[in-house]
Amino acid sequence: MKGYIHKVQYYETDKMGITHHSNYIRWMEEARVDFLEKIGFSYAKLESDGIIAPVIGINCEYKESTKFSDEILIETNVKEFKGVRLVLEYVMTNNKTGRLVLKGISEHCFVDEKSKPIILKKKFPELDKTLKESAINRP
Repeated sequence: MKGYIHKVQYYETDKMGITHHSNYIRWMEEARVDFLEKIGFSYAKLESDGIIAPVIGINCEYKESTKFSDEILIETNVKEFKGVRLVLEYVMTNNKTGRLVLKGISEHCFVDEKSKPIILKKKFPELDKTLKESAINRP
């Protein structure tokens, strides 16, 4: 599955002309939304089914700065999913140079609209199966 491309915008840079560190977390969200769409479970579909997947943890290892107009390839993979907690990993590379920009993870759980935990295997077996297969078959 091809990754997600983000083109660095001018407003995402700081006075030194490099991307402000907080933007990488936003890009992780963009890539996560794209990843879920590609596996057939868009955020809109999840929310219409009553599933909310809040972020419960974030970790970023910044490797190299980016600048305005750089194109960043973001590969998103399921690092771990055992039915309750989903861990996604992100590898960002500068599409022009091929150099590693960031390695990160986001952790999620699944809850209903009342913030009660959802066991996907029972309530949404297709999503459970797809996430487990994605974790098993990742490159």
